[in-house]
Amino acid sequence: MADAIRPRTSSTRYRTIDLVTVAMLGVAIGVVFWGWNQLFAVVSGTALFAYPPSSGLISGVWLIGGVIGGLVVRRPGAAVGTEVVAAVVSGLLGNQWGMSVLVSGLIQGLGVELVFALFLYRRWGVVVAAAGGALAGAFEAVYEWYAYYADWAFGYQLVYLVFFAVSGALVAGVGGWLLVRALAKTGALDAFGAGREHHDRAAASSTSPSPRA
Repeated sequence: MADAIRPRTSSTRYRTIDLVTVAMLGVAIGVVFWGWNQLFAVVSGTALFAYPPSSGLISGVWLIGGVIGGLVVRRPGAAVGTEVVAAVVSGLLGNQWGMSVLVSGLIQGLGVELVFALFLYRRWGVVVAAAGGALAGAFEAVYEWYAYYADWAFGYQLVYLVFFAVSGALVAGVGGWLLVRALAKTGALDAFGAGREHHDRAAASSTSPSPRA
């Protein structure tokens, strides 16, 4: 049902608040990325991830910027913009990959953006969010085949792609969608479609007849 909800406007014109929100979300998520970079370096080296492609299962965190930015702002380019800003912040704060994370940010954001564009920026439910996260993960995995894992056998690369896509769908897609819903409940997104939809759901729930005892 949630996947069928549409925003009241399909305008592609950016407001000032949209631009500011893309920037603010990107900075906040970039700090999260920086923290996850440190934790990933430790976790991925444990025995639990002795099978190299399995690191893809915990890589979906890096895709969440595009999903959240797209779901909140709902304008063409918002997913890419948020993910790239987050990558810039992550790179400036320091990480093990340097500023090459900008390439990853662009690729990941494009994966999410293409799914939202496929639905003409009119569908914002959990299924679309999960699809965006999955495609972003697949795009990033292919890039990393050549950038970092060129020495892997194709079987390893393919498993990594599947793991990354699954993590993108669940962590970035479903997780990002749930986070946006939670933010909408606080009133922080009242200026956006997600906030209006929350109030519409709340109004519909309050006016629905109560079941008989």
